[in-house]
Amino acid sequence: MEVGKLLPFLGGRLVKAVVVVLAIVVCNFFLVHAAPGDPASVMAGQSGAADPLFLEQLRRQFGLDQPLHVQLWLYLKAVVMLDLGFSHRQQAAVATLIWERLPATLLLTGAAFSFAVVAGVTLGALAAQRVGRWADSVITVLALTFYATPLFWVGLMLVLVFSVWLEWLPSFGMSSVGADLTGMAAVLDVGQHLLLPALTLGLFYMAVYARLTRATMLEVQDQDFVKTARAKGVPEGRITRAHVLRNALLPVITFAGIQAGQLIGGSILVETVFAWPGIGRLAFEALLARDYAVLLGVFFCTSVIVVLFNLMTDLLYALIDPRVEVGG
Repeated sequence: MEVGKLLPFLGGRLVKAVVVVLAIVVCNFFLVHAAPGDPASVMAGQSGAADPLFLEQLRRQFGLDQPLHVQLWLYLKAVVMLDLGFSHRQQAAVATLIWERLPATLLLTGAAFSFAVVAGVTLGALAAQRVGRWADSVITVLALTFYATPLFWVGLMLVLVFSVWLEWLPSFGMSSVGADLTGMAAVLDVGQHLLLPALTLGLFYMAVYARLTRATMLEVQDQDFVKTARAKGVPEGRITRAHVLRNALLPVITFAGIQAGQLIGGSILVETVFAWPGIGRLAFEALLARDYAVLLGVFFCTSVIVVLFNLMTDLLYALIDPRVEVGG
């Protein structure tokens, strides 16, 4: 990849990314403010005072007494300065709240994504090598089952089996309460709490990657260059690894890059089921409390993450497939 082609590509994509993020910020602003309910009344109720003077003071303090277009303009100026506002409910800056919760979400989604890609590609390759046999049928049925099963049901069943019946794994939280563990003991404790939610979130995407890998490998196996390699006497294992699987991974990488950002949104349900202290659960709590500042802050951060993942996917695709010209 030539530097002369890479720099214009990155510059153009970054400009598009900024435009996309700003458009998402505007859309999220109007969607959140279109929800029924008065946030000032909710904040007053949480404070234990609901007299008209206090409500008016809250509206002035948070700019809720301004017209909607004025609120949007003030919010956009604050976002440009990376000021995501203040949460009246939690009495803390929104950026601080998100920064505290973001590592937990990235840990969960990273573990789920790694499991989904590795397990999905492995099972898909195994099914393609044994197409029409019992192993192919079992993998296909499992993939369709996990794809069609709701995430919350999978999570509840895993808790019922591994936490309630077998008592092997903890059912909620990120660490043992009051254990005060350090070093490797703390890492293992977090790993035990991570296993069930990561498995729940990753099973759905694993099914997608397994089906996609199987289909693309079967398609590549019929290509002329694979037949030529077999005619030259290349070992079958080398053909599968170097020719079939490598070319079959290109659409998988593209799809995985797109879904990597979507995992952040999918983690909301999983974090709620397992009481995982991430930004998904923070967004759910903010929604119930009509905490507009926190909701908009979470939406902004997740939008930036999704756009960055898509940009990295484009770069990775161009690195893996030399036929792709990033300057085009």
